[in-house]
Amino acid sequence: MVGGQTHAWDDDGFDDRVPFLARLEKDDRIGLLAVGRPLRYQARNVILRQDEPSAHVLLILHGWTKVTAIAANGYEALLALRGPGDIVGEGAALSRRQRSATVTALEPIEAVVIEQSRFTNFLADHPRVALHLLGLATDRQRSTDRRRLEWAALTVRERLAVLLLELVRTHGHRTDEGIELTIGLSQQEFAGSVGSSREAVARLLRELRTRKVVTTERRRIVVLRPDVLRRIVGGHPT
Repeated sequence: MVGGQTHAWDDDGFDDRVPFLARLEKDDRIGLLAVGRPLRYQARNVILRQDEPSAHVLLILHGWTKVTAIAANGYEALLALRGPGDIVGEGAALSRRQRSATVTALEPIEAVVIEQSRFTNFLADHPRVALHLLGLATDRQRSTDRRRLEWAALTVRERLAVLLLELVRTHGHRTDEGIELTIGLSQQEFAGSVGSSREAVARLLRELRTRKVVTTERRRIVVLRPDVLRRIVGGHPT
């Protein structure tokens, strides 16, 4: 919370909702999982690929993924992180259009894959599950809209600080050195998330390293001074 106001990154961020499976009644959850089959993915494997036709949806049981999209000019944006209990690929399955984003495993993934026809038939027979899926889609859209509105008023420096604080909260592991982010993201992925260039993000991370706010290695960041990041977000001199 900054200035007494609640912002999207305070209570939403990348874990902007209760995961889909957690929203379902136990019988509905068991029934949905039963129509699919288990599948595993290794870290860094592409699970779903942008612009491919939809053939299935995935329910993630263990592990985390990143959702990215590439624009026509080659700009890659990090859209979301999806983890245990989440559903991915449902939009294309329901619209019968090509996939709008790529989903990549950030670590070993255990999931249940459900063929498109089985998934849509299950929703038709279980309207309560369909309503929960609609609620999830609405929550995600509201979170996206809030972020777009609020981030328009932030500088790239402030956006990067917000992103780091979100990841500290949702994927931070405390060590003797500091709070290590368990999700390995590249500078390009950070740039896509904050709407800037890779060069600008590299410069800002270098500044934070110099000030001993973070330490970085390849796809590894340890936050040493989250209090400094919070002051950056609050617009206070640091």
